Amino acid sequence: MHLIVGVTGHRDLVEQEEPALRGRVRNFFSFLSDRYPDLELKLLTALAEGADRLVARVAADLGIPYTAVLPMPQTDYEKDFEAEDDLAEFRSLLANADQVIELPAQSRITSRNSQYAKLGLFLSNHCQVLLALWDGKSNAAVGGTAHIVNYHLTGVMEGFEGELSPASLLADNENDLVHQVVCSRNRPDGTPAEGFSALDAFWFCSRRDRERTPEMPEAYQMQLDRLQRFARDWKDKEDNLSFRSSSLLADAIGMELPTGAHLTDQLFQAADSLAIHYQRRVNSSLRALHLLAIMMGLVFLVYTEFDAPGYMVLIFLGLFFAGVVMHLIGSNREWHRKYLDYRALAEGLRVQLYWNLAGVVDSSSVGFAYDNFLQTQDVDLGWIRHVMRQASINRVRGKSADPAWVKWVIEEWIGEPVKGQGQLAYYSRKQMYNTSRFRRTQILGNLCLWVGITIAVLLYLQGSGGSGVTRQWLLVLMGALPLVAGIWDAYSHKKAEKELIKQYGFMSRVFEKARKLVDGSDDIVFQRQVLKALGQAALDEGAEWLLMHRERPLEHGRL
Repeated sequence: MHLIVGVTGHRDLVEQEEPALRGRVRNFFSFLSDRYPDLELKLLTALAEGADRLVARVAADLGIPYTAVLPMPQTDYEKDFEAEDDLAEFRSLLANADQVIELPAQSRITSRNSQYAKLGLFLSNHCQVLLALWDGKSNAAVGGTAHIVNYHLTGVMEGFEGELSPASLLADNENDLVHQVVCSRNRPDGTPAEGFSALDAFWFCSRRDRERTPEMPEAYQMQLDRLQRFARDWKDKEDNLSFRSSSLLADAIGMELPTGAHLTDQLFQAADSLAIHYQRRVNSSLRALHLLAIMMGLVFLVYTEFDAPGYMVLIFLGLFFAGVVMHLIGSNREWHRKYLDYRALAEGLRVQLYWNLAGVVDSSSVGFAYDNFLQTQDVDLGWIRHVMRQASINRVRGKSADPAWVKWVIEEWIGEPVKGQGQLAYYSRKQMYNTSRFRRTQILGNLCLWVGITIAVLLYLQGSGGSGVTRQWLLVLMGALPLVAGIWDAYSHKKAEKELIKQYGFMSRVFEKARKLVDGSDDIVFQRQVLKALGQAALDEGAEWLLMHRERPLEHGRL
């Protein structure tokens, strides 16, 4: 798992400042490496002269891999390097890159500045931190450093007629973190902007009027902390998990995989396996906490109705504190949060993989194509999108997907209930299972409640007569049965059984309609449109599921 740094900066650095600039960049990388040891640093750079190469050389010295992102094919890009030594340095650095990505050109975009703007869009959308060696001055030049920094902060690239922002303009942007190192420029007006001094270094984002701070903002620390925890959980439990999530590509034997598909599948398997692992932890704790609540109620009723010894109070307290300990363990280890986040991540990666295979995403797009997933939710969920960005980097661009994948995706993703495959069979099966379980819960809960009420009526009609011991046990049952019914209902609410029936039913109908639409047409363009709409519905459902369950955390004392 990587922590990806994108770099933008001026080409005309002042030579006398370069040693100190390298020191600032080295300190920046060292901070990230020390703060997030479970995340491997990775640099995205265009290897242009000046800031790009300075940062790339520092990264290479520190053993940090870098990916070269070229704004156009290499032969065209090299026309911007006139001097022989400049070109030689570029080729040398390019040869040492762990990967080279050439961004596709579009016929409607003719200017080189527009291609550099597309480069800035790619770097901004696929990094967790944008490192800017920038003088702090605003500049209207399309594709320039100021232009790219402004886009990273706002999602708006003024003067660029290519792709629109990948972010919702009205939502918080979780991907707007900038680390700026102030530099001068080798030109007559090259001093930094007013209020800045060369070699200053600080963090800022779009919030709080772009306030510069020496420390990374807390919200972004939380995002990267959670990204690191995912990487750590993946590493720690990779060999210990007694189960494995199935590969989504298990049945793709003999088919040539598009670029990046294998990585996306690996990330899906990790997220899905961890989600199952923590789901089991959450469900076990949930059952135990509710069972402890029932036992506490029984102990209390027996203690009050019988002349029970004093140690019954100790048993009551022991049950209570057993629940407290269980709750604290689950909270401290974040079982509930991890289960929900990892499940949402797995579902997002599922859509991401199937979209890429089927060619749903525009192959010429350089943006982050899954921008709506969880975009309008809390910024602390942004780490999920950061993982998806890592898979998006390797998505094939400038090349149409093999049409054969469309049919394969339809069979594997949508599937058919009669064959028991695909999400259509899954949602149909889950709807029936949850409906049956909820119905059983209702019947047993009502039975406990009304048996308790019946006992109360019998005791009233019996008056003061009857055996003392029998009457005491009936009183215990009178209180215990409604208690069991209430806790059973609380357990059903925590599991969101009623709400899940509706969600599973809705998604079952969505997939069923999608299946009818793709079966009724041989037009591959139309089939891709259906798959795109289906993916968006799945992403929306995943976000709703996550928010619904976040409101039902593991709690002790408020079942």
